Amino acid sequence: MEQIIMYPGEVGKDAVDWKSTQGQHITAVQRNILVLGSGGREHALAWKLAQGEGAKVFIAPGNAGTAEVGVNVNIKVGDFEGIKKFCIDNEIGLVVVGPEQPLVDGIVDFFKGDAQLQKVRIVGPDQRGAQLEGSKAFAKVFMEKNGIPTARCLTVNQQTIEEGKTFLRSMKAPYVLKADGLAAGKGVLILDSLDEACQELSNMLDGKFGQASATVVIEEFLKGIECSVFVLTDGEHYLLLPEAKDYKRIGDGDKGLNTGGMGAVSPVPFCTNDFLQKVEDRIVKPTLNGLKSDGIDYKGFIFLGLMNVNGDPYVIEYNVRMGDPETEAVMTRIEGDFADMLYACAEGSLDKVHYAKSEKTAVTVMLVSGGYPEAYQKGKVMSGMDLLTDCVAFHAGTAFNAAGEVVTAGGRVIAVTAQGDSIEEARQKAYENVSKIKFEGENHRNDIGLDLLSLCGAE
Repeated sequence: MEQIIMYPGEVGKDAVDWKSTQGQHITAVQRNILVLGSGGREHALAWKLAQGEGAKVFIAPGNAGTAEVGVNVNIKVGDFEGIKKFCIDNEIGLVVVGPEQPLVDGIVDFFKGDAQLQKVRIVGPDQRGAQLEGSKAFAKVFMEKNGIPTARCLTVNQQTIEEGKTFLRSMKAPYVLKADGLAAGKGVLILDSLDEACQELSNMLDGKFGQASATVVIEEFLKGIECSVFVLTDGEHYLLLPEAKDYKRIGDGDKGLNTGGMGAVSPVPFCTNDFLQKVEDRIVKPTLNGLKSDGIDYKGFIFLGLMNVNGDPYVIEYNVRMGDPETEAVMTRIEGDFADMLYACAEGSLDKVHYAKSEKTAVTVMLVSGGYPEAYQKGKVMSGMDLLTDCVAFHAGTAFNAAGEVVTAGGRVIAVTAQGDSIEEARQKAYENVSKIKFEGENHRNDIGLDLLSLCGAE
């Protein structure tokens, strides 16, 4: 019998339809917070925010996991008018934008331009600032203008495709092609063959990734080790949040297709104090100064996708939100009231908050649907979550069915995060719990963090 799927916010613990709340004020204990999004990142953000003093967290649209830490509301992240009504009717004081699309679409500008929303704080850059992620060509020009270390590149379109092929011929393999716009994490190709690179350049400009690849950035390949550094800034002050390393390929040993992320580790052994100081001096400070000089009021997260090349950091990409699945590891290592931090960020007083990083290591393992990142099925009943111990399971693609059971509702389904005094201990705890979760077609990588053990002195 076919499963009847009720998507996030429709059925579940404390689920609420925003339309039914109009005119009814939900009394705030102290602070009502709305998190926008429905993935593992948003579950982790809501989980951490809910620990704040007096915080009542709503998630739009949320998933089966977010319903355990807050109240799901049935609003899509692109429904700005619906979000506005919910904020007004429920006295929301802070909005935290999880995914990049509403930021690129201008939700911060929408809030700033609406007189009824002037008292609602929002964490995220305006539409101009969001171009750092929304346009790779914009980001490259920004980096070059501000002296931020990055790979050599050329931006091309249909009219300049031959220049692009000439540029490819001047480079050594592998060849990196990036769709300029947002392509759901699938717009980057790394190719070993020059002929294939030239053909894929044509394919991309012909619409392989839709409008996102109408312009393509050809980039020099940087050889090194990747990591992610997260910055929270109010435009004047900033905090470096815990760094992380994620694992993009579907298979062990970094084999197979790219995904949205199969796991993460935080902290990262090769992100030494010396390396992070270089990141601050060469990347973070020039980035913030560049935004200010361009008149961009940036209050939110900056995700620096970095390559460590012989101890020196280079920017691979900017993102204007937290990463996923990195957030699922990073949030477990933030000490202090995260809600306080985000209110301070939105109000321009980030220098006045308490913040510390846990010394523990966090390992996150993502469980995905069979077939992902290609075609996969939804609606598979999940079990074993009640058996988990000494970990946090952040839901990424889950929902409730008509019987109230938790079922799969996405490619990436659930992220298990465990902490330990070492990568080995955290790995052991994480994988012990991963083995308890069951659903038809379940798949995961078995090597998250293994590549880092040698850097920690482990055998």
